[in-house]
Amino acid sequence: MRTAALIAGMASILGLSGCATDMAQKAAAPVAASKASAKEFYVVLPENGRIYAFGDTKNYADFLAHSEVALTRTQIGAGPGGKTVVYGITKDDVKKNAPSLAEQIFQDKLDGAADFYGEAFKDGRYYVFGDLKDMKAFTAFGEVPYSYTDIGVGPAGETLVWVMNKDSYKKGRPAAAIERFKQMRASNK
Repeated sequence: MRTAALIAGMASILGLSGCATDMAQKAAAPVAASKASAKEFYVVLPENGRIYAFGDTKNYADFLAHSEVALTRTQIGAGPGGKTVVYGITKDDVKKNAPSLAEQIFQDKLDGAADFYGEAFKDGRYYVFGDLKDMKAFTAFGEVPYSYTDIGVGPAGETLVWVMNKDSYKKGRPAAAIERFKQMRASNK
């Protein structure tokens, strides 16, 4: 009899606590904000096996000119094949103490914008991209399946490789990317 009363008492306590949690209103789910997208991304792949990633044109141009940049954040083993990734960051990135644009792009937190522009510099060649997915695949594997190549026409006689994919190759040479490449170099003179 005491056991039955004890069980009944426990059941009522559990029942009341269950009612208390059931009565609480669930918070409304926040409206999903549209995901930001990356308009530009730059990568340098030197022979030392590191990956240098930049989310802004200034740091990228400085690195190409001097082989170093003032502010960096390094992640050892975070790149494809366990490579070290060195992110060129800005003073604003330091003040915010948050991941830089390059870090967000490299870590798949941002997708490429419709008008995406990217460059990778490897083995004395500029690889120019119109699609972030193609650029990430190149950063990981070092090869491109489709491209147009202009030998010796870069700023200092480098080869320019206009990277394409199965869909974009059908449209011909990437006029917008070619023009953007020229504009960037003209503004840095």
